[in-house]
Amino acid sequence: MAKGFGSEDAAQDEIEGAVGDAVRRAQDALPHGVSRTRCEECDAVIPEGRRNALPGVRLCVQCQEIQDQAQGPQSAYNRRGSKDSQLR
Repeated sequence: MAKGFGSEDAAQDEIEGAVGDAVRRAQDALPHGVSRTRCEECDAVIPEGRRNALPGVRLCVQCQEIQDQAQGPQSAYNRRGSKDSQLR
């Protein structure tokens, strides 16, 4: 077993913390509340199946895809700032 900057438990805690942060960010990004019947961008009808599957939905599928592409990919960030993780 190789020894580095910390123990295996510390590395596992770091992984669990990063995963937990990502899950919380994803949950916070989900809409909440009552779904709209029409898209707030283009005024298209939002199908009932989409409204039921995603409570609080405000955009049709096409407008949601455009918004998602405009936001770009979410980048992971280095929580600890250790030299090893910066070398990836």
